[in-house]
Amino acid sequence: MRFHIKLTRAHWAAAAGALLAAACGLLLHEFKLGTGLEHASYDLLTVSRGDVAIQEAVVVYMDEESHRRLGQSWLSGWDRALHARLINRLTAAGARAIVFDVVFSDPNPARAAADEELANAIKDSGRVILAADYVRADADANRIDPPFDLVRDAAAGMGSDELLADADLVVRQLTPRGESPISSLAWVAAGICGAPVTKQENLEDVQRWMNYYGPAVFIPWTNYFKALDSALAPDDFFHNKVVFVGSKTFTKFAGERKDEYRTPFGFWLSKTMVRQQEGLFSPGVEVQATALLNLLRGDWLRRLPHRVELLMVLGLGLAFGYGLVRLRPVGATVASLAGLLVVAVASYLMFRKGLIWFPWLIVVVQIAVALSWSILFNSVQLYVEKRLYEQTLRLYLPPALVKKFAKSRELLKPGAQKQLLTLFFSDIASFTTLSEGMDSDELATTMNLYFETAVAKCIHKSEGTVAKYIGDAIFAFWNAPDPQADHAVRACEAALLLRAQAGEKFNGRILPTRIGLHTGVANVGNFGSEQRVDYTALGESVNLASRLEGLNKHLGTHCVISGETKKGLGDRLVTRSLGKFQLKGFEGLVEVHELIGFPDEAEPTRPWREAFAEALNNYEQRNLEFAQMGFQQVLELKPDDGPSKFYLERIEDLSHQQLPDNWVTHTILKEK
Repeated sequence: MRFHIKLTRAHWAAAAGALLAAACGLLLHEFKLGTGLEHASYDLLTVSRGDVAIQEAVVVYMDEESHRRLGQSWLSGWDRALHARLINRLTAAGARAIVFDVVFSDPNPARAAADEELANAIKDSGRVILAADYVRADADANRIDPPFDLVRDAAAGMGSDELLADADLVVRQLTPRGESPISSLAWVAAGICGAPVTKQENLEDVQRWMNYYGPAVFIPWTNYFKALDSALAPDDFFHNKVVFVGSKTFTKFAGERKDEYRTPFGFWLSKTMVRQQEGLFSPGVEVQATALLNLLRGDWLRRLPHRVELLMVLGLGLAFGYGLVRLRPVGATVASLAGLLVVAVASYLMFRKGLIWFPWLIVVVQIAVALSWSILFNSVQLYVEKRLYEQTLRLYLPPALVKKFAKSRELLKPGAQKQLLTLFFSDIASFTTLSEGMDSDELATTMNLYFETAVAKCIHKSEGTVAKYIGDAIFAFWNAPDPQADHAVRACEAALLLRAQAGEKFNGRILPTRIGLHTGVANVGNFGSEQRVDYTALGESVNLASRLEGLNKHLGTHCVISGETKKGLGDRLVTRSLGKFQLKGFEGLVEVHELIGFPDEAEPTRPWREAFAEALNNYEQRNLEFAQMGFQQVLELKPDDGPSKFYLERIEDLSHQQLPDNWVTHTILKEK
């Protein structure tokens, strides 16, 4: 019996997605390309776990305050007699061990007595471990700089101060016991303290990772000068604890050596902590203490065997790569988020409960790659299905309509409906004069730049629909075809953006633009045929918006809006009332407002707007003398104010007329 399996395009895409995600995981896991993700995985797991209380060790910092209080010299280094006092104090307090992360590399002939005193204190204590400086020159020239003989012979042990820092200065791995010619400081101290791990065999073959208990300077500590005084640092602070002595981050006076390292916590600290220089860098002595604590407590971190980890990465990549392509974008996104959550939680539980850290961010990248492939494949497939149809629509419809028209061919049929719209008309001032001096190519280039800016950066940016280009004019509207509750605000924002853009040069020319806005009911729909779509709006409201645009010419303004648009706008943008007008072709009065700007322009424009409002009120109350004074005051505050000049001219005309008591205060315009 033969079975025939028909492989569809989806099957091939799923197979490709699986291979792509798996290959991504392989590259990130096996090569340096994924080192950053591995480090970030380790860091985030450490930070998310939070702080862990510790009691087995404390740190004594040789800091600047101690240097100052104890009168130490920067040139000659710390007085070793002080170290002898400190050892005697810590021994008497019952310290479990005393670890100096300071290399006493050479004797001091000028203070031989202090050297002798230090050696005697070390010998009498019987629990002092000293650091040897491990210098990496090249593969054949690495060397150990041990303490000078007198103190070295007196010490209970000597360990290398080497720490294995990554390129980002974070020490993530415990120095293996056999990494240098002598064991590390932490391993020597752990052996003297009787840590069980030091009695195991084949220690060099086990890779251990640092388990940080908190941010920098987290391990309990005290200043060097306080440690010398039992009144400032009681014996209980040191009793039965391993005491590390070393320099603190940013100190200049620690003597022979100073080092500092980042911790996983350092990348996630607040800016305040960074400014205070606390928590970003950890002193090297604290990192040494952390390594010892890991060995004493047996809670160092480890990774799964390399082969097991690689199989997990490849398996998860194959699963997500194959599965996500089978889902639609929304379903694939939900599945990806669920997968991310599962991987993150599982990695955290492994870290928290099993002290195993897994490079989980590599899997996150695999999921992202698989999701991207899924979305890309499904999007391309959908695009192929709709490409020809949308391509036809794009020939004559604005982008806002393409999406909606592509969903239903019903919208291509002739017909319209009444809809409340905010209508927009713009026109370039003195365009005829400007265009007369241009040849055809220059005119086309200039207008194309202007329309591209007006549409892309202004009207479409606020999701408006461009209905027509009428010469140099633009007709657009909002709230159709998609409903927009804030359509008046959107239209006004587009007008402000266009007003700002029009102040720039287009092909070397400034094209000042006048705009009129009105909110009203219009017939909106497809006024054409299935072969030729003309999606536009018709009606009296459209004509009124056009008349308002023309009103700018009389008032010397750039953008005016009707009272209906002002109602929809509320106080979200800055406006001022310009009075009532009877426009040509309309019997009723139109309340007109000027659109001033965005909210940040309210305070700078308040003085002249309030002065204009008072002057206009006097005008409408037929107090022409006070109105004239008010408009003149506005011009003192804003010399180029067109509406004030308009009303002053009107007052001048009225002053030569015999006016009845009830003369009309609104303006009648007999031309466009």
